[in-house]
Amino acid sequence: MSTTAPAREASGTREAFILRIIYIVSALICAVVAFLIYGPRPTTGKLDVAMLPTVNAGLNSLTTCLLVLGYALVRKKKIAQHRAVMLAAFASSAAFLVSYVIYHWFKEGPHPYTGAYRGPYLFVLFTHIVLAAVILPLALVSLYRGWDMQIAKHRKIAKITLPLWLYVSVTGVIVYVMLYL
Repeated sequence: MSTTAPAREASGTREAFILRIIYIVSALICAVVAFLIYGPRPTTGKLDVAMLPTVNAGLNSLTTCLLVLGYALVRKKKIAQHRAVMLAAFASSAAFLVSYVIYHWFKEGPHPYTGAYRGPYLFVLFTHIVLAAVILPLALVSLYRGWDMQIAKHRKIAKITLPLWLYVSVTGVIVYVMLYL
């Protein structure tokens, strides 16, 4: 049975609305993060957040593991488990973002790199930052389409989202190692 034209139109209007919300929320989150890193810090020093970079690296590591597990599950056609694991990956990324925002709200500026590999560090950092901004709307759209069982559209965007999300989570750990270990 085919979908009627009004039903397709309503579905398209709903998706357009949700995509607009995803893009607006993503842009606002990126703007807030940029402000917190480069803007004034009226609360500097009021909370000891020294442990948060380690927490953030742990959350990035957890996200990486969950993404790989989610991929393995979907390849085995274990859709319910895949869905649960991908929601957990998104939750660990969201927890990372909250922790990252708290850290930068209470800490002075970005931590300076003092190692011998400045060129590779800057490359990894730059690509990590750019792709972290890109991954937010991609992950949200992937999750929305998977949740809404738009399988063909979900697969199409997930093929882009997964490698980028993995890159961001792995390079988050690499940046941590280069800065703090």
